Amino acid sequence: MSILNAYDVVRFAIRIEEDGKEFYREAARMAANEDAKALFLRLADEEVGHKKIFDEMAQGLGDYAPAETYPGEYVAYLRDYIDGKVIFRKDMGNAVSLMATVLLAIDFALQRELDSILYYQEMRAFVPERHFPTIDAIIAEERKHFAILSEARKRNL
Repeated sequence: MSILNAYDVVRFAIRIEEDGKEFYREAARMAANEDAKALFLRLADEEVGHKKIFDEMAQGLGDYAPAETYPGEYVAYLRDYIDGKVIFRKDMGNAVSLMATVLLAIDFALQRELDSILYYQEMRAFVPERHFPTIDAIIAEERKHFAILSEARKRNL
């Protein structure tokens, strides 16, 4: 059994942000509505910023491992979470092209943002406390993404 450490957990967060960027760029490409295009491009750009933050965080992590109530507790939890629900995947572009409307893309993105928030909240238990403020800031950004998408959904972009 391979053991995840904090570095691995942050690398997965980087992948979430990379794949999110690709999803939003593809959604922008497919959107006929200029407001929707602008929204998706804005979100893609913000995902790029989050990736940079996680890249910087990963550089200083090393082999930190959290306190656990039994050996492998967090590894098992995160592995089950990751295996059961990949938030944004490389093949999301194909999913976007199958979505008939911007509203479907927004609904999909809303769920992915919620999934990201949950992952980052759980990630806090896996990294040293000095990184909590950074993760909390990214969680706040993801919540903003959710709010922006929710408002767009209400407006039937």
